[in-house]
Amino acid sequence: MAGHSKWANIQHRKGRQDAVRSKLFSKLSKEITVAAKMGDPDPEKNPRLRMAVKEAKSQSVPKDVIDRAIKKSAAGEGDDYEEVRYEGYGPNGVAVIVEAMTDNRNRTASTVRSTFAKNGGNLGETGSVGFMFDRKGEVTYGVSVGDADAVFEAAIEAGAEDVESSEEGHIIYCADTDLNDVSNALEAALGESESTKLVWKPTTTTEMDLVAMEKLMKLVDALEDDDDIQRVTTNFEASDEVMDQL
Repeated sequence: MAGHSKWANIQHRKGRQDAVRSKLFSKLSKEITVAAKMGDPDPEKNPRLRMAVKEAKSQSVPKDVIDRAIKKSAAGEGDDYEEVRYEGYGPNGVAVIVEAMTDNRNRTASTVRSTFAKNGGNLGETGSVGFMFDRKGEVTYGVSVGDADAVFEAAIEAGAEDVESSEEGHIIYCADTDLNDVSNALEAALGESESTKLVWKPTTTTEMDLVAMEKLMKLVDALEDDDDIQRVTTNFEASDEVMDQL
């Protein structure tokens, strides 16, 4: 499995759940507000907002927090955020994509560049690592929804492209533009998903040993601690032995 699908396990091992959860709620709320500002405040009429609300619910964001984020946009409150993507290299030459929502592009760029430099990486130009990833829709389900064959059949019927099943659950991929339709069809067939979102799926990976993984974790943690950063994706590949030592 590629790096982006392992971070939840790493964070769990590190015992940072409370701090991570607080940051996550804040970032999901920002996504909801921005999505509502960019389109209709009704999730049924605004696919991006519907996805944002769905992802927030899957992460146990309280309903009142979601409603407040939508109302904030309807009232014209809050800052106007610009979506920015940064690309660079981390330890061992691992590719890193950083997605941000910022009200000050210069501040965020400076912070991201400094964070890379302090943690064994370097910020590149836009497109410097993006070619190593595909933009995809990702829907995840737990093992309880069915075996690999049943989930694969439901996914293909829903219009998905691929399914990765393991003892940890099922990850379903589709074209980024099909995520709303595919997730709706999957929900009708399999029930509520654990997660529904757009991701950068690595097409090539970089092998990491324990030392490199520890450095990478420091870089990702430092980036994710910044309120402007929505998500960080890497293309690391690490053995089970390395993962167990983290």
